[in-house]
Amino acid sequence: MTASGCAGSAHDCTRTLPVWAGEPSRLGDLLVVLFLLAQCFDGVLTYVGVMTFGIGVEANPIITNLMLRFGEGTGLLGAKLVAAGLGIALHLRQVHIALAVLTAFYFGAAILPWTALLFA
Repeated sequence: MTASGCAGSAHDCTRTLPVWAGEPSRLGDLLVVLFLLAQCFDGVLTYVGVMTFGIGVEANPIITNLMLRFGEGTGLLGAKLVAAGLGIALHLRQVHIALAVLTAFYFGAAILPWTALLFA
């Protein structure tokens, strides 16, 4: 075995370390936490909004269909878990710009409107 850890042919040396084995990023960590908080806030506010005003108040047709098919809580929870998992995947792949854009989008297009509707 060579000093680089490769054994045998050069083909064995083409493997790279997984992206998550890289240097930790404090900004990336902060972004994924903010993204997950945005998912939680959006989920809670959406649930309260749907329970208060009815399912027709939900603007996202995918979420609406999930809630109609599986029930308000189960459909919404499933969607939020998928979104959280995809956000974590972006973080692990160090795609922090996309994570930042999505986080800002959730705060601007979901959390602020729900807050205005429910508490204004």
